[in-house]
Amino acid sequence: MDLLKQLLSHTSVRKFAKDKLSPRLKNQLLCAAQSGSSSNFVQAYSIIEVTDPQKLAAIEKLANGFGYIKDAGAFYVFVADLNKHAQILTQHQQPLEALKNEESFIVSVVDTTIAAQTMAVYAESVGLGICYIGGIRNDLFKMAELLELPEYTFPLFGLSVGYPAGKNEVKPRLPVEDIQHTDSYQPLSSQQIDAYDQLMEDYYAGRTTNAADADWSKKMLAHFHEPRRTHTTEFLKKQGFEF
Repeated sequence: MDLLKQLLSHTSVRKFAKDKLSPRLKNQLLCAAQSGSSSNFVQAYSIIEVTDPQKLAAIEKLANGFGYIKDAGAFYVFVADLNKHAQILTQHQQPLEALKNEESFIVSVVDTTIAAQTMAVYAESVGLGICYIGGIRNDLFKMAELLELPEYTFPLFGLSVGYPAGKNEVKPRLPVEDIQHTDSYQPLSSQQIDAYDQLMEDYYAGRTTNAADADWSKKMLAHFHEPRRTHTTEFLKKQGFEF
């Protein structure tokens, strides 16, 4: 498939066939993830494949992702990881202050995200489907306990990968002119928001599964109605970060 056509056909998969991925295919996915760009070659991420049925069930409940975590062909947790770098600094009797700050944490988040998206693109290129699971952050303390995460790590999201048993229609993205700016930032006009709301309202009303009375503004108002996952700052402090 043409790469652009593949990218434009992306949609999250929440219904997988029961087949598990072969060791060879899983190794290819990991190699693809590792091929992504990394700031200063820091490689500040780790990828944990969760196979234990009890842990998978606990993550499904925690993330409210029933049916597309433990039933996926493989389930990975992508961890922003500066622990390995802390080990190097400690071995050389160097202070950890430069590792604990916001910039280092952002680098680890970006590295982790690039690795995950590179895996996702490769997965879809060989006929697999994927679904990002941000819901693992619903209880960061529980996730850290389940995965035995050390200091200077942060479980960023899960990624379900497997053979699709069904897909929703592709969601219409914002028009390119709404996200592309030249030389300076240009806020959206009310007309642009209204036009996109109508496009998304038609999409939600007409899709073949989970039809809904919704548009983009309604979704965003619900999403940002109140602060989400307010324990994140406390968890980051526990993990040794100092912002």
